[in-house]
Amino acid sequence: MSRVAQHPVQAFLAALAAVGVLSVMDALMKALVLAIGIYAVSIWRSVANLVLTGGLYLPRRRPWPPRSILKIHVARGVIVTIMAGLFFWGIGRVPLAQAIAMTFIAPLIALLLAASFLNERIGSRSISGSVMAFAGVLVIVFGQAQADLGSDALLGSAAIIGSALCYAINIVLMRHQSLSAEPLEINFFQSLTVLVLWLSLTPFLGFPGWPDGWAAWVGVAAVMSTAGGLLFSWAYARAEASYLAVTEYSGFLWAAVLGWIIFSEAVSLYTAAGAALIVGGCIVAARSKIDAPGEVEVVT
Repeated sequence: MSRVAQHPVQAFLAALAAVGVLSVMDALMKALVLAIGIYAVSIWRSVANLVLTGGLYLPRRRPWPPRSILKIHVARGVIVTIMAGLFFWGIGRVPLAQAIAMTFIAPLIALLLAASFLNERIGSRSISGSVMAFAGVLVIVFGQAQADLGSDALLGSAAIIGSALCYAINIVLMRHQSLSAEPLEINFFQSLTVLVLWLSLTPFLGFPGWPDGWAAWVGVAAVMSTAGGLLFSWAYARAEASYLAVTEYSGFLWAAVLGWIIFSEAVSLYTAAGAALIVGGCIVAARSKIDAPGEVEVVT
């Protein structure tokens, strides 16, 4: 056993930074999906992720993780693959801000899962912050429902909701995993699992051609994916999942701005009102953990 010092405020800021980095990546991935397709971009980004994470992790020559930890790595890799595939397919058919808004059911589900499987106590401020932020989501979804999104919007929305359910499981697994392994190990084995799963489809779909003109952007997406994953791993080792889950709501602000600037997706008054509630919810939740840092036991 070893101990990891708990630093909730710093962890909250790291999780917010992770959401910001991954939100920019989401916008880039939407552009890539529209340009070269979900399958090609997923394969090539997975290759780039593995090269990057392998270059950071393998030179450290750490011992192979025990079987119990390896199972967690593989399980989360499977969940992440399904989650990402559904999400990136969905955002190619739904405005970015609306897509992110629909994923906000994930932190609320994660609160319940964290209480059930990690024996975490859900603080009153975490609950209040989540409810307040989710109220903002409802306002946004109501406003977005007034828009004409095209014939693919229903399928895209269903895919995003499925992705959100997977992400709720991912949030809880991330906390458990981060208490048992270091960030570089987590990201390497996740990248390896994701690539193996995507490559398993090549006998049926073939191997995609080189993404001419987009290769550099695929590399940028891989760097952002790794950076966001490392930040999340660091954060979830130092604060509870039920507390950090609410940081996901800040992703909507990024999506609204990036969707407007890059894809000319209008931001309505409903969106602005919902965003205000989301920010308020994040602030309420953040104020719940300014106590003295503690420590948790970690299996090593």
